[in-house]
Amino acid sequence: MNKNILNTGVQNFITEKINTDIVSVLLKGALFDDVSNRELAEQLESRKKCQKKLPTWFRTPGIYYPRKLHIEQSSSETTARHKASITTGKSLVDLTGGFGVDSYFFSKNYDRVHHCETNPELSEIAAHNFQILGVDNITAIAQDGIEFLKTTSATFDCIYLDPSRRSESNQRVFRLSDCSPDVTEHLSLLFSKAPTILLKTAPLLDITMGLTELDHVKEIHIVAIENDVKELVWVMEREFEGDISIKTTNFTKTTVQQFDFNREDEKVATPKYSNAQNYLYEPNSAILKSGAFKTLAQRLDLPKLHRHTHLYTSGTPIDFPGRAFKVNTVIPYNKKAIKELQIKKANITTRNFPETVAQLRKKFRIRDGGSDYLFFTRQNEDDLVLIQCAKV
Repeated sequence: MNKNILNTGVQNFITEKINTDIVSVLLKGALFDDVSNRELAEQLESRKKCQKKLPTWFRTPGIYYPRKLHIEQSSSETTARHKASITTGKSLVDLTGGFGVDSYFFSKNYDRVHHCETNPELSEIAAHNFQILGVDNITAIAQDGIEFLKTTSATFDCIYLDPSRRSESNQRVFRLSDCSPDVTEHLSLLFSKAPTILLKTAPLLDITMGLTELDHVKEIHIVAIENDVKELVWVMEREFEGDISIKTTNFTKTTVQQFDFNREDEKVATPKYSNAQNYLYEPNSAILKSGAFKTLAQRLDLPKLHRHTHLYTSGTPIDFPGRAFKVNTVIPYNKKAIKELQIKKANITTRNFPETVAQLRKKFRIRDGGSDYLFFTRQNEDDLVLIQCAKV
């Protein structure tokens, strides 16, 4: 950590030149005596990445930015704030602290937070930024989190960890046992130090697979932003053996869509089925990830189009946690009938359908975009159909 980067002149440059081309900075002669152009470029690049993802850091003067990789690996403010709302208590230890975004938001709900980070420079950067952000209840510890737990006599109300999903050869991994640290190997240690464990995992992790690797899972939070699942958060409680609650959240520009259910509810739910009526509904990505297909239909009293088609329909509009469409036309999947519609441009979605979007675009010469929404799908009587819609 080069503290000369915090000098007023350098900070003014970083603030004022946010849209400067990075390559041009690297090619210039030395701009400052004690700060290299490479370091300037790194600060500019990382700060730019924070503009939307971490606005609190972006707008706070005096923040020291790490390499952009650490920003990319950090939680966003939206997801970090949501995670921090799950639990409260007196003490929490973040075993994989990184840039410190999660620790910062946990500090709002815990009296004391311990931020463990094995990279000494990143730990120093996080500690500096906590001070700049006016947080005085986070202790930065430049040590591997698991080793810290093994050597400390302290216990905590909660342990949080976000294992690295990269192998030693820098390949992406998805099984929990392949991540670092391997939470499955250390569950006994974790539960000996805290009654509650929060585990963040990649959105691609299969929920059923995760449940085979973990113990005492009480809740699974599926968090999406603008219909893009960003992370799964697993809440484990010491000795918990009950039904697992799954909580889905999708943050949109205007609202927060939430849908919660228990896994046992989904097993016994009995939805109704119907061909497309006046309105069509597509669940948001968090619900699709959760697998709450039957529970959603039963809870909202909405028929599904087909057992394996996760689209829903109604005669009158309802408030739905996902996308809603007004149905204009429903026709059998027939090449001649579809060509007669003379659709040149549309948004295409397939659900429980034997052809891909790319194949359909080529077959019917339909370009992407426009105000038409076409759903190629399978209805209640196992019929393949095209549903032409307009977004509500």
